Amino acid sequence: FAYTCHRTAQAQQLVHPFTPFVVLTPYFIMLSKVNTSAVNGLSAMPVFLEVNCQQLHAQDATSLYFMVGLPDNAVRESKLRVENALLSSGVKQPDRMKFTINFAPADVRKEGSGYDLPLALGLMASVGQVPAEKLSRYVLVGELGLDGSIRPIKGALSIAIKAREQQYEGLIVPRDNVREAAVVNKLKVYGAAHLQQVIDFFKGEDSLQPTLVNTREEFYAAQSQFPFDFADVKGQQSVKRAFEVAAAGGHNIMHIGTTGSGKSMKASRLPDILPRRTQPDSPDTTHTHAGAGKLGAETSLVAQRPFRSPHHTISDVALIGGGTSCKPGEISLAHNGVLFLDELPEFSRTALETLRQPLEDREITISRSKYTVTLPCSFMLVASMNPCPCGYYNHPTHECKCSPAQILKYKNRISGPLLDRIDIQVEVTPVSVADLAQAPAGEPSSVIRERVVAARQRQTERYSAFRGIHCNAQMTRAMLETYARPDADGAAVLERAMHRLDLSARAYDRILKVARTIADLDASEAVLERHIKEAVNYRNLDRGSWGE
Repeated sequence: FAYTCHRTAQAQQLVHPFTPFVVLTPYFIMLSKVNTSAVNGLSAMPVFLEVNCQQLHAQDATSLYFMVGLPDNAVRESKLRVENALLSSGVKQPDRMKFTINFAPADVRKEGSGYDLPLALGLMASVGQVPAEKLSRYVLVGELGLDGSIRPIKGALSIAIKAREQQYEGLIVPRDNVREAAVVNKLKVYGAAHLQQVIDFFKGEDSLQPTLVNTREEFYAAQSQFPFDFADVKGQQSVKRAFEVAAAGGHNIMHIGTTGSGKSMKASRLPDILPRRTQPDSPDTTHTHAGAGKLGAETSLVAQRPFRSPHHTISDVALIGGGTSCKPGEISLAHNGVLFLDELPEFSRTALETLRQPLEDREITISRSKYTVTLPCSFMLVASMNPCPCGYYNHPTHECKCSPAQILKYKNRISGPLLDRIDIQVEVTPVSVADLAQAPAGEPSSVIRERVVAARQRQTERYSAFRGIHCNAQMTRAMLETYARPDADGAAVLERAMHRLDLSARAYDRILKVARTIADLDASEAVLERHIKEAVNYRNLDRGSWGE
């Protein structure tokens, strides 16, 4: 056994040929620590990247890299990206080194390529090529290309919020993410396009300057940028009135109409008549979009209300959020805005049923084996559908070829509980070519918005003592008894409608909420009979004879 060890040592030239028991014996050089971050959903978690460098005695031994702390494949592959990026930046790592890289906390899985930049600086700091003391005051995140370029990552805004919370001096992110992260005040945010810039920065050269974003100026500059206007919609006054009521009270709305009746056209114009965003509300929406990687390089704040229109083939996860690494879904991307589901019956039944709880709670809790995340999803649901499979039921000129059974089956693709959660349901009939040519331009969005804003202001004042209640659609059952109780004639009309249409208790509450909004548009403190009648008229799909 001693002879075998002796021959092995001789072959590897590790020790004197007559020494029987010696193997690789490293000696300690330096331990470096780099601050970075991991994103889960909309929250960031501090991650500390520790690099321990030891030199090997063996003359012909190449450098060894050992990664611990639950790195995934993308993190493990960073070794090759970092090595080539360092070489492209003129940095050569010493030979015969053993690098032990620990991602702490070690019990949380590290995913993605955002650890490339901190790993590159950690390797340099471990051999004394950059000062470790200055490095410890900053948070670094970014993906590296083989040429040393720094590529964008997701969740830069969440990382910036956490860096400020941890009271770091600054944050270094890819240049494409710098405007997203720079909306966080009291934190120096630097955008780098190449690894060489970051190296020079930590060596004391002024290669990077902090980015400043005037959020107030940019926010108000984007308030008037709307591509669509309700003036383009001619005729269909009752439908436009329904959209005005929906905007005034924050109600969900569904419109049923034949092919070519303008359903998508009106839905796309709804954000233009909603009240303008306030600056304190903008960070919530911006945070959600940043967590999903939906902000562009030139975008710092989402100043306008989101309008999301997913295709009907969307999966359940893409709609509500989740996945292997939690990402916001379409309902969260529509937070404080509009979610438009065109051709509602074509969506999968399971996807539609997942909307029931978020429509009530205005937030979604996603629980998986690896995480539990709560995401905001306070949105207005706007849905549209054809009246039948062929799309021509009740069309004035085209004949419908569907049987009553087919029409009923098509309508029943949408469950009753989901329909109950849609406050306003209206039928849309197409405008004839002759009427389109003769009809004057419709009322512009700016005029409609004035009435909507006035109604919303009344609601804001009314519910000022209630936290989280800003519009009539958010009223609780107890609040309905106080603020939406109809007069005697209105109560009688509502009672008859409940029996005749066989409405549910949830539909009863929805009618009262819509009636309260109609009263606010009339500047009336009392909910009168005419308000109840109009609200009942917005329950088209509750009528047993519809589609028969």
